[in-house]
Amino acid sequence: MKLHTTAILLLFWLGIFTVHTVKGSASSEAMRKFKCVNLSTSRLNIQNLVRYERQQIPINAIMFITARGIRICVSPDQKWVQTAIKTIDEKRTAKHK
Repeated sequence: MKLHTTAILLLFWLGIFTVHTVKGSASSEAMRKFKCVNLSTSRLNIQNLVRYERQQIPINAIMFITARGIRICVSPDQKWVQTAIKTIDEKRTAKHK
């Protein structure tokens, strides 16, 4: 009787662990990566930008991330965007020296 109960409990916990692991990895992967689907036409204040990410799919874009974690997608072809990228890169290299 003890063996039967132990086997049932083992299968139960194994099932719970499997469901939790699969659900956690699939949903967290989808939430981790943000994609630009449309672009802002507004010029942003470079002082508020702390990071950027380049994206080519589904559209060619630069995603700026502000100090508050807000993500804003813009066209990489604009001159101010190139200036902002250069400024962020310079700040990053200055911190690592």
